[in-house]
Amino acid sequence: MSWGSRFARPLDPWSGTSDGQEEVAKAAILEKAMKGRQQTDLMLRCTVLDAHGNVKTISGQFKRSELCSEHRLHPRDLRKIDSRIPNLVPTILVRQEAILVNILHIRALVKADTVVLFDTYGSTDSKLHSVFLYHLEHNLKTRSTGLPYEFLALESIFLSVVSALEAEMVFIRNLVGGLLAELEDDIDHDKFKRLLHYSRRLASFQNRAKLVQEAFEEVLEQDEDLCAMYLTDRRKGSPRELNDHDELEILLETFSKQTEEIVNEAENAQTNVQSTQEIVELILDSNRNSLLALDLKVSIGTMGIGVGALIAGIFGMNLTSYMEETPYAFAAMSAMSFTVAMLVAWGGLRKLAKIQKVGLSANARGRRQGQRRRSFSLPLPLRRRTPED
Repeated sequence: MSWGSRFARPLDPWSGTSDGQEEVAKAAILEKAMKGRQQTDLMLRCTVLDAHGNVKTISGQFKRSELCSEHRLHPRDLRKIDSRIPNLVPTILVRQEAILVNILHIRALVKADTVVLFDTYGSTDSKLHSVFLYHLEHNLKTRSTGLPYEFLALESIFLSVVSALEAEMVFIRNLVGGLLAELEDDIDHDKFKRLLHYSRRLASFQNRAKLVQEAFEEVLEQDEDLCAMYLTDRRKGSPRELNDHDELEILLETFSKQTEEIVNEAENAQTNVQSTQEIVELILDSNRNSLLALDLKVSIGTMGIGVGALIAGIFGMNLTSYMEETPYAFAAMSAMSFTVAMLVAWGGLRKLAKIQKVGLSANARGRRQGQRRRSFSLPLPLRRRTPED
C-alpha cells in the first residue's frame, strides 16, 4: 500500500479514479489469488465418519499435508473442497482411492470405509448440515439396500443437495406466486421493484441448479469415472469392467432427473415472471399513451378556443368596421367565434383519432389486399408452364 500511495496520481476529474489506485487494487487482488494458490499447511476443519457410520471426529483441525498423505491426494485436489477458496461450479472428482464432491453446501471426501466432511470455515453447523449428517449416519449404519459404502455416502450427499434445491425452489415459488397475485390487483413501484429482485434471485437459483445438473451429466458421460467410483471393489482387487456400472448409473440418473425437474420448474417460474414484467410494461405504456392523448386533446381544445378568441379580438379592437351600430353584430360575432372554435377543435380531434387508428387499419387493409391478390391470381409456376410440360 505504501508503494501504491507513493506513485499514485491525483484523481482524474473526469473518471473519478487514478492510475495509482487501480494498480494498488490489481496488486491486492493478485496477492489474494496467490495466497490461495500457495501450498502451505493451512488448517482445515473436518468431520470424519468411520466404516460403521460412527462419527470419529467432529469439526477437527487437520493440516492439508496430513490429509494429502493419508488419502493419497494432490494439494490441488483440496482446493476444490477448501472452504477458504470460493468454488461456484459443482464438481465430482474421482481419484485413485477417493471421490471428491463439492456441490452447494456439501464438500466431502468419500472413500471405501471413510467419509470426511469439510465444514465451512469460521461458521457453526447449520440446521441443513445437521440434518444431512444425521441422515448420513443413519444410512451408513443400516446398509439395508446392499449398496457399497461409498454409494450409500453418495446417496446421502445427493439427496441432501436435491432436498436443498427443492426447499429453495418452494420458497422462491411462494414468494413469486404471492407477488404475481398482488400485481393482478394493483401495480405500484414497490411491487415492481420486488418483482425485479425476485427475478434476479430466481435466475441465480436457476443457474446453480443447472450447474448441479451438468455435474451429474458430466459424470454419467464418463464410463471410466463411473467404473473408478467402485472403490470397494477396487480395494478388494476386483475392479469393474468398462461398461459394468449399472447400479451407480441408476443412482446418478435418479438424482439427475430430479434436478432436471427442478430446473424446468425454475424455468417455468422465470417465464411467468418475464411474462408479468412484459404485461406490466405494456400496461404502463398504455397508460402513458393515454396521458399523451389526453394532453393532445387539451392542446387541440385550447387551439380551437384560441382561434375563436382571435376572431373576437380582431373585431373588438377600436377600429372602424361599420358594424358598431348594427344591433345584432355582437351576437353574430359571438356565434361565429364559437362555431369556428368548435370546427377547429372537431377537426383536430378527428385527425388525432385517425392517426391513432392508422396503424391497425393500414395493416388490416394490407392483409386484406394481399389475401385478395392471392385468391384471384394463379401461382407463378402454373403460368409459366407450356403445353409440352
